[in-house]
Amino acid sequence: MFSEIAKSSPAILISIVVLYFLAIVLDWIWSEVRHRPAYSVKDVAANAVILITGLLSRFLFAGWVVLCLTWFSTFAPFHFPENALGFFLSFLLSDFLYYWQHRLKHIHPFFWAFHVVHHSSKQLNFTTGFRLSWFDPLIKPFLYAPAVLIGAHPSAILASLVLNLLFQFWVHNTNIGKLGFLEGIINTPSAHRVHHGRNKNYLDRNFGGVLLIWDRIFGTYVREREEPEFGITGDFESYNPLRIQLHGFADFFRGKKKTRG
Repeated sequence: MFSEIAKSSPAILISIVVLYFLAIVLDWIWSEVRHRPAYSVKDVAANAVILITGLLSRFLFAGWVVLCLTWFSTFAPFHFPENALGFFLSFLLSDFLYYWQHRLKHIHPFFWAFHVVHHSSKQLNFTTGFRLSWFDPLIKPFLYAPAVLIGAHPSAILASLVLNLLFQFWVHNTNIGKLGFLEGIINTPSAHRVHHGRNKNYLDRNFGGVLLIWDRIFGTYVREREEPEFGITGDFESYNPLRIQLHGFADFFRGKKKTRG
């Protein structure tokens, strides 16, 4: 199953890149037409550099992630079947763990040093999804170790995380309104605007990746009511990709009060 997906991955990747590029261009134009600017050249350029460099870092750390997850899986008492049911269970488990690792990154200052990168922009648009920590792969295997220790196949967890990431592209958006009954069930642009808001009522809310039922179960779900103000608490603002990546660690090691977002 997974080998068949791997063989078709180049064509899938090219299609995704083209679709994402078109979506960004059209959304940028539409935000200007609506006189609600959501993009700036400096912000998009910074996010693009972070994306390109981040892809390189993930390639360099890929062996580390696979090695760790594979090692953890040797301690599993049993393994999920390598079929559709096994993948579904792995995806559900990875999404559950995504909620908790995401929540941890917001609460604990050390993990926030990695995640603050994603929240550091004062704009929210499709390119914000590219604004991720270059160093996140170093801690990822430990955050998802419970999945393979339970019995999920490492390749199924990695595939699930890729799908989770691809899904979240569209939720970084200010042009798409509320989606009715889907709100509070799956992650939506409205729910994710709340997550990126630094408004007092929006801080540390809506952690789900694909499903928001975890937020409902554990009491962290909040509906979008007031206009979100994006970014993090404090006065940080930069378009320098290196500073964006490192300022969280600098604050942590200096013992500076943790920002929030």
